[in-house]
Amino acid sequence: MKKTKIKLSTIEDVRSFVNIVTAYTGEIDLSSGRYVVDAKSIMGIFSLDLMNPIELTAHGDDVDALFASIEKFIVE
Repeated sequence: MKKTKIKLSTIEDVRSFVNIVTAYTGEIDLSSGRYVVDAKSIMGIFSLDLMNPIELTAHGDDVDALFASIEKFIVE
C-alpha cells in the first residue's frame, strides 16, 4: 500500500486520470474528508471536493509504476 496527494483541476484531468488508473489491476481509493471513492469511477471522483488535493491510496504489486504514470497529478 502506498499513499500520496493528487490534484485534479479540470474535467480533462479527471478523464485522463481515470483512463490511466483503469489499466491498473490493483485497488485505488481516493479520499476527501470522510468520503472514500473508487478512483476508477468518474462519478465517484466528481462527488469529492476537487478544490483541494485528494489523498490517493493504492494497493497492489506495481504501485511504483502506477505512481510514475500519474506523476503529473501528484502534488506532494
